[in-house]
Amino acid sequence: MPLVLHAGKTNKNAFKVLIVAEYRGVAVKLVENFEMGPLSTLSSPEITQTREIPTAKINNKNGTSLDHHECHHHIQKLSALLQDGQTEAAQTLTKSLLRSKSAPDLFNLFSVTSPSLKLVFSNILFSLLAQSKMHSEAMELYKALRKEGMQTSITSLNLLLDSLVSLNKFGKALDLFEEIIGSGFRPNKFMYVKAIQAAVKLGDLKRAYEFLDCMKNKGVTSSLFIYNVLISGLCKEKRIRVAEKAFNEIYERKLMPSLVTYNSLIDGYCKVGELEKAFNLKVRMVKENVQPNIVTFNTLVSGLCHAHRIDEAKRVLNEMEAQGFAVDGYTFSILFDGFLKSGNVESVLALYEEMSEKGVGINRYTLSSWLNHFCKEGCFEKVEEVLHNEIGKGFVPNEVVFNAIVNGYCRTGDMNRVISTVEHKFFEMKEMENAMLMNGDMISRGVLPNVQIYNMLIVGNCAAGKLNDAFKYFDEMVKGETRPTIVTFNTLINGLCKKEKVTEAESLLPEIMSNGCSPDVITYTTLLSWYSNEGNVHKCLELYENMKSLAIKPTLNTYHPLISGCSKEGIELAERL
Repeated sequence: MPLVLHAGKTNKNAFKVLIVAEYRGVAVKLVENFEMGPLSTLSSPEITQTREIPTAKINNKNGTSLDHHECHHHIQKLSALLQDGQTEAAQTLTKSLLRSKSAPDLFNLFSVTSPSLKLVFSNILFSLLAQSKMHSEAMELYKALRKEGMQTSITSLNLLLDSLVSLNKFGKALDLFEEIIGSGFRPNKFMYVKAIQAAVKLGDLKRAYEFLDCMKNKGVTSSLFIYNVLISGLCKEKRIRVAEKAFNEIYERKLMPSLVTYNSLIDGYCKVGELEKAFNLKVRMVKENVQPNIVTFNTLVSGLCHAHRIDEAKRVLNEMEAQGFAVDGYTFSILFDGFLKSGNVESVLALYEEMSEKGVGINRYTLSSWLNHFCKEGCFEKVEEVLHNEIGKGFVPNEVVFNAIVNGYCRTGDMNRVISTVEHKFFEMKEMENAMLMNGDMISRGVLPNVQIYNMLIVGNCAAGKLNDAFKYFDEMVKGETRPTIVTFNTLINGLCKKEKVTEAESLLPEIMSNGCSPDVITYTTLLSWYSNEGNVHKCLELYENMKSLAIKPTLNTYHPLISGCSKEGIELAERL
């Protein structure tokens, strides 16, 4: 680091010393005015100890200005603290400085002032960046240190890896780990754990096992936590045989499986439908003095419900309660899902009554699924009864529940109920400002329905043959801020075709484009099918060619009416198609 020293006498006893230090191509000026004796007493150590940065302004990382004099004063103080071994005070001061300066700038300034202490300072700075989740700055500093042939402390690297994994930045964690290995640094067990955890979270199980093999080769002892992470990841990927192998390795390593280990593997067996193995493992864990918990029972109940073995699921539930575990909302949601999928409506109702008696609340997702199922079955009286009961307990129906009810009414063509429900929802939303009145059967309470609600209303009216009402809702969409989708247009086209208004239906094609949508295979197949019914082969072929020009791939549902219609023109054309 070249130094240029200029000294000049400003008065009888005052001297002005200008030091220009070049660090990484950046000139740093250090100036000091001081009273002194004869020139012979001036020495380099004294200059080094008393130099200061002038009061010019420099920009910090936030774009504001920072006083050089003040900054240099803090860095001198920081150096003194480190020399005295006052690490905690140094950390506090460094943290304060990071609010006004970037980490690389701070490191560069400290390196100029106290080069002998920069390795100690770099570890403090690196640790603070990791703790503060300033990952980009930490990586930048790490690379700068490596470029100078310096290495940060293992504690700092552990902190950064842990922080990256905890924030789900798994790719960056693996990049750092590979960088550490590439630098010749020998990773410790904690680093391997975090790398394996990151690889598993990314679904890269091959890489995770490579890290495990590397641990073995380097003589780094593995831990139960690593195997738990691996088994959990393998089970989620349904690679149950590899998970079994990892489970057996635990014993080979003189380790003992924990509750987490057993629960992960039991879940894996349930996911692949190997329920007998899941129950055998539960017996084994009890023999090895690892007691099942509510997670174990919920997992088994879930596996049985997915296999439609409802009676066995109920028995597991009874065993669970007999062992003192209170059935929670999650357990009930598993049973609800299983009963609904098996079509056991009576059991669902009985389960709901049991929940009410035990004071266990039903979660929003389960209730929405249940009400949606009842709506599809047309059990609207039961829907209204349950909903009224839940609202009395403080439940506030969300858009999912509301949409399920409206959709159910639309399927049955009960438009009066649809309008009543929508109007009630608008009233509940209480957004009365900037109200816009809606024409026809429906008056809003100041809130426009979303595109899903409009589409359901249009579907319901088309199904009921009320095309005029369907188009009223469509006009409201166009006039308002709700943009129609291709589902909207396809519904209207199908409705018009059912009324044998195929030409009017086709006239909607340009409007699809003008509303920012593109016709799809359903659009063309619907039109083509109805033209085929009319025997209009020319239009069928025209639509078919349009599809190809727009790169819309026909389906079997497209070819059937096309071939049927064209067979009237000649067998040769039909065979070609």
